[in-house]
Amino acid sequence: MNALFTHPQKLAAALALACAVLGASAQTAGRLPNIGDGNSMSVPQEKRLGESIMRQLMRDPDYMDDPVLVDYLQTIWTALRESARQLGNLPPELDETFAWDLLLVRDRSVNAFALPGGFMGVHLGLIAVVSNKDELAGVMGHELSHVTQRHIARMQDSQAKQTPWLIGSFVLGVLAASRSPDAANALIMGGSAGVAQGQLNFSRDMEREADRLGFAVSTHAGFEAQGVVSMFQKLALASRLNDSGGFPYLRSHPLTTERIGDMQARIGAQAISTQSNTGTMEHALMSGRARGLMSTRVEDVDALVKTFEAPASADKTPQQRASVAYAAAMAYAKQRQWNKSREAVNALVPLVGNDPAGMREAQWLAADTERQAGNAAGCLKALQANHPKRAWVLLMAQCQLAANDAPSVRLASDKMQLWLAQYPRDPLAWDLAAQAYQQTGQALQAIRADAESRAVRWDEIAAIDRLRAGQDLAKRMTQQGKMDLAAQQEAYIIDSRLRALERIRLELLRPQP
Repeated sequence: MNALFTHPQKLAAALALACAVLGASAQTAGRLPNIGDGNSMSVPQEKRLGESIMRQLMRDPDYMDDPVLVDYLQTIWTALRESARQLGNLPPELDETFAWDLLLVRDRSVNAFALPGGFMGVHLGLIAVVSNKDELAGVMGHELSHVTQRHIARMQDSQAKQTPWLIGSFVLGVLAASRSPDAANALIMGGSAGVAQGQLNFSRDMEREADRLGFAVSTHAGFEAQGVVSMFQKLALASRLNDSGGFPYLRSHPLTTERIGDMQARIGAQAISTQSNTGTMEHALMSGRARGLMSTRVEDVDALVKTFEAPASADKTPQQRASVAYAAAMAYAKQRQWNKSREAVNALVPLVGNDPAGMREAQWLAADTERQAGNAAGCLKALQANHPKRAWVLLMAQCQLAANDAPSVRLASDKMQLWLAQYPRDPLAWDLAAQAYQQTGQALQAIRADAESRAVRWDEIAAIDRLRAGQDLAKRMTQQGKMDLAAQQEAYIIDSRLRALERIRLELLRPQP
């Protein structure tokens, strides 16, 4: 299911995205193509294509990295990838070469997308709407299958004789078909109707293949089969306002009713979901967090507050009430009403009861509320129990930096160095490391950390600029006699990293065969 963005900046990403999932030949559907078996695009080339799309996508202000939600999604993503390995859907070359990065988009639409190179995007609207992990796994398994089946490489083979501008018109046709069948009809009639229709058919075959393999991957990973069907039903409801139901032959995706029927047939009439519609407490809180993060307008924030302040309905489950309280705590924080935000957190705690994951998320919300309110001590107190998750590590460092005393800042600096030694592509960790170095007067280290933060966000040009600024500072420090051993070592690292990034930049500018 392709992401359909709504403003010009997002359209470029949508075009690239649609290219990544346009088609798969009906003759090859049902088997995983061997690497190099008829594919003119190599695995490294496909990874490079995905990275080039990421460079565009990361410029979009709606891209975000929320450690709490990413940690939650990562548990599902990891289980699905392991399942794909065990089923033989994920060859070692793809597994080792592709990035397998998760990213979030601050978009209300119920959607997710896959990019070549193993990148997976999830809209906040999807997390807010799904009822449980099973539904989320159904969508993510589908998107994972787009990647493991190398649909972009197969599309490239099917369009090997087409010029880039003509392929672009097909992409526009697919996007138009998703919004308006009439618009798609006009666009296709203005071009090569037969070829364009063929590309739409390829895309339908691809979606069916991703449905089938995604279903197998998610159920093999232990997620409820019924979650796939219920997710499709939600997608049908979400798209009803924008879809007249006509012109099915112009669609880039199979009809949703057809896909629901296919999934129901796979489950069998005897299969009944054992999962409550409300899902787990942890998922309910993550749904509330997604609503809080995607509510950027004043009226949206007010709506979250009003829902929480309204008299509690007797038919609402503890999970539903907890989700409302979680979102309200975030909304009050946006309004800078710290006492009311604390009240919402206090209302949340008894609802999570003895649920370990729910209690952990509630404590982290309380800690972040105190951090935003300027109460670093309260933040640190709420985070006393150590936890290996990325969200805890980064939040603890934020609280230590907010304390702004030398011992706390040194602890934050040490924590980020240890973390980055294991996860050198963590942009938020580099941001915090830069802040820690700045607060401790380590200017060269701060500049280098800032450069690394930009590099892992695919902005090599900005990273190069920062490293050059680091070189200039090192020269001035040398002239002033201020270069101690640590600064000298950092200067060497800056020189080395600058040469490496300049080589990457030259490679990006070099035409590919």
